[in-house]
Amino acid sequence: MRRLDGKIALVTGGARGIGRAIVEKFAAEGATVTFLDVDEPDGAAPAAFLRGDVTSEADVARVVDTVVSRDGRLDVLVNNAGINAYFDAAAMTVDEWDRVFAVDLKGAWLCTKHALAPMKAARRGSIVNIASIHATLTIGGMFPYAAAKSGLVGLTRSLALDYARLGIRVNAVLPGWTRTRLVEEWFALQPDPAAAERGVLDVHPLGRIATPAEVANLVAFVASDEASAITGASLAVDCGLGVQFAT
Repeated sequence: MRRLDGKIALVTGGARGIGRAIVEKFAAEGATVTFLDVDEPDGAAPAAFLRGDVTSEADVARVVDTVVSRDGRLDVLVNNAGINAYFDAAAMTVDEWDRVFAVDLKGAWLCTKHALAPMKAARRGSIVNIASIHATLTIGGMFPYAAAKSGLVGLTRSLALDYARLGIRVNAVLPGWTRTRLVEEWFALQPDPAAAERGVLDVHPLGRIATPAEVANLVAFVASDEASAITGASLAVDCGLGVQFAT
């Protein structure tokens, strides 16, 4: 029996990268998957695609209603949609701040808000928030990304407490460096791409960075009934980087 057989799942930001890997893993594990994104997916996907913006409550409500009306319920929500953001705190504008937090934090709350109704009615559900190791340790130049991801971990803990008695689990997965298109592009833009990549790999205890599929493997476990005793947790998938620099 596959890990997610019979589960109805919604994944945000599923068009590419880690989100796409989660969609593919969930489908392979037997879930009926719908994914939400503002962009068209890269190539055919083994899931239903609905265009929508997680910062728009109307879009979120429409998507959740569509899934529940079509599939009868919602068992799993993965809040993966997010944007990278790097600003000088003294130069960042209010509009820039609002945009970052609208996607990286408000969007997760809006999707959770609307997913909670069918989950509460069923008295079961699993919500997985894709945060980042920058929620627990960071480096210079990561403002306000680290702040937004820290907020997402705080949201995870609070909701886990609030809804545990209703059978709803809420957890966070914290990826580190992950071999996505954005990371590959960053390496390519460096003066010496090979040296830049070696420098990154050298600080990881496993000597490499994670793949999107490895992140998706953890998300699938946390979302599944195999993790039925886990809630309020923040689980890193970072090839050991966090323990190396933990204090």
